[in-house]
Amino acid sequence: MHEPYENRLNHSADFRVKYKFRNPEEGGRKTGTPYQGVRCDFSIVGEPDNKQFMIWPEFEDRTGNIIKYNDNHVPVEGTARMWVINPEMRPLYYDRIKIGMKCNFREGLMYSADCEVIEILSLKTNPTKNK
Repeated sequence: MHEPYENRLNHSADFRVKYKFRNPEEGGRKTGTPYQGVRCDFSIVGEPDNKQFMIWPEFEDRTGNIIKYNDNHVPVEGTARMWVINPEMRPLYYDRIKIGMKCNFREGLMYSADCEVIEILSLKTNPTKNK
């Protein structure tokens, strides 16, 4: 069972995206979509390929609730809450993360999913120091 990041980190998500995983013919995962809890990185379309950020997704179901199972593949497309993992980096994203911004989930060199920021949540109010 997946323990929601909100419980683990004691604050809410930074922002939300809608996503669609690429299929193998598009350069995506060969093993299907990941499970809840995947620690893929995040990149912004138009920035250099080597620029990736530790901003992890937490996938939602069709009604916007966190998917609690972690033993089945997540949907090919849907929405995810996004979590800036290094709180000290959060201020660097205040003016960078914007609604409508195109982005990707990254697994090493692979672009596993195409995304778009759809909502800013607590990016500017979440802590910027580890507790």
